[in-house]
Amino acid sequence: MARITKLLIANRGEIASRVIRSARSLDIATVAVHSEPDASAPFVLEADEAVALPGSSAAETYLRPELIIAAAQSTGAQAIHPGYGFLSENAEFAEACADAGLIFVGPPPDAIRAMGSKTAAKELMAAAGVPVLPGISIEDGEVATEVLERAANEIGFPLLVKAAFGGGGRGMRVVNGRDELATAVEGARREAVGAFGNGAVFLERLVQRPRHIEVQVFADNHDNVVHLFERECSIQRRYQKILEEAPSPVVDGSRRDALGAAAVAAARAIGYRGAGTVEFIMDVSGEFFFLEVNTRLQVEHPVTELVTGLDLVALQLAVAEGKVLPEAALRPTLRGHAIEARLYAEDVAAGYLPSTGRLDLFEIPDRPGVRVDAGFRTGDEVSVFYDPMLAKVMAYGEDREQAVRLLARTLADSRVHGVVTNRDLLIGILREDEFLAGDIDTGYLTRHDPTVLMAGDPRLDVIHPLAVALADQAQRRAGAVVNPAVPSGWRNVPNQPQEVAYRCGERDIRVRYRIDRDRVAAEVEGVTLGPVRIRSSSADSVDLEVAGIRRTVRIARAGSIRYADSVLGSSTLEEQPRFPELENANTAGSLVAPMPGTVVRVMAEVGQSVAAGDVLIVLEAMKMEHQVKAPHPGTVVQVGVSAGQTVDQGAVLAIVADPEEES
Repeated sequence: MARITKLLIANRGEIASRVIRSARSLDIATVAVHSEPDASAPFVLEADEAVALPGSSAAETYLRPELIIAAAQSTGAQAIHPGYGFLSENAEFAEACADAGLIFVGPPPDAIRAMGSKTAAKELMAAAGVPVLPGISIEDGEVATEVLERAANEIGFPLLVKAAFGGGGRGMRVVNGRDELATAVEGARREAVGAFGNGAVFLERLVQRPRHIEVQVFADNHDNVVHLFERECSIQRRYQKILEEAPSPVVDGSRRDALGAAAVAAARAIGYRGAGTVEFIMDVSGEFFFLEVNTRLQVEHPVTELVTGLDLVALQLAVAEGKVLPEAALRPTLRGHAIEARLYAEDVAAGYLPSTGRLDLFEIPDRPGVRVDAGFRTGDEVSVFYDPMLAKVMAYGEDREQAVRLLARTLADSRVHGVVTNRDLLIGILREDEFLAGDIDTGYLTRHDPTVLMAGDPRLDVIHPLAVALADQAQRRAGAVVNPAVPSGWRNVPNQPQEVAYRCGERDIRVRYRIDRDRVAAEVEGVTLGPVRIRSSSADSVDLEVAGIRRTVRIARAGSIRYADSVLGSSTLEEQPRFPELENANTAGSLVAPMPGTVVRVMAEVGQSVAAGDVLIVLEAMKMEHQVKAPHPGTVVQVGVSAGQTVDQGAVLAIVADPEEES
């Protein structure tokens, strides 16, 4: 039995921090590897030792097996934990670790290979008696028309195109008719090549209103294979999970036994060892079908830990050392309910585009029943190079309702400023009736408009600008200069009428007010407010009573930016000068980069006639493809980028002239 005394974590962010915590509790020293942008990241500082990997992108750093193995050898680590993503399901890396005399904290290479191809995995599962969906595979290479025709005839529509060697929604397309099939296959294959290095895809029947149910399995080297119950993972955007919970609200005892038995059979069929997840798709009748096996620790593993009381990373390390699974894992008990929200730096309203920048404030309340696994802290930069998940925020309760309520309130009380996030969407889902009733499936966010779910209280655009104006006034009274760009004429004596404007999103909000002791005469965007009274005010907090309702608004600053938080929600406001210079506008018809990224494909040529909605350029950012489309019919008059080029947000990619404007 091999004892691990030093562990290298071949990953980054919150999962690296999470592995470090368990290792430390077991008196195992830890080594972090990191890219140049991650040099000051929390996980690097938490590890006992750290080794720099030269470069910025994942391909230059975290996906370089030889650099990671060299780091383990130079620091004297006996084992490598791959976390999830990156090299966690790379059989060659697992073998290279063994060849170097290192313990790979994961399953055997053969088990990874067996599940590396979704098509081969389905065949293996069918032979093991695990229920599977019918489908057709298309290997990496030219796509024959007759293959697509056979798929259309045998499977029918709608069908799903999926990358054979990958997951996380990458290389996945829904096809509703024959005319969409060839384009969908081509796009899925291109994305699969970029994400996984292999363009093989497979097509299978699309289950209507499916639930995504997965079962946590564990196996040791002593013929013990167990399941640790199921997780509900149906709330997804772009086929990527954003809310997960354990147990599923629709799985009863008998179905849980059936799911668990199928998952254990799947694990035994591939000679599994360690932590893994068997994923199923479940239809409205409760019938379930094999989806895939993730041969690693899952992002959502903490909800299983919360309802079983087990430390899954500690169990992984015990299995890697050759130990027998403990009694608590061999005979697990299920108690209470846990739910996890993935907090992403992304602009939901803009189609979930990743958001980058500095986290000016990052505070999530620490309260009983709440667990936060975070990869960032206040002041950190959210980079374009990696996945935009900021943290996993989890809540545990005696039942589902208690856990959901606790998570919703915790997110609502969080202060996350500097980048756009999906926080308000998560809160909206957690408070929506259909979700609360457990009536969910993977199409939830296609039935529910995300912008409606995340809509804030309309009073927010009135109360917050006024509170910010009063906080700024309080700071000026203290003698601090808030924004030197604002003309001094706007900073009159406190008892004189004041006027200030703030930019909030795409709008300018004008505030007029006059303070008379604790009373305020106020007008926001031309609307006179009811009786206003200041209970107390400072530069960072205003206790404000408007029309008889008293609220506290907390204020944070970063240069000319003001962040306001209250029970109404959160606002980002930027103080505007009285006579702002006109903004430079791009040429009419400009197609600009919606985020920093790399140009994957250019399909536009100068002189080309295009229709509205034609895809002209494809960008890749944070491991996802984003299509830039023609905003109107016209002629391409300029193409300013080429494939492989890195561009900043707002960069002009191409210009399409509108024939009506030209005439």
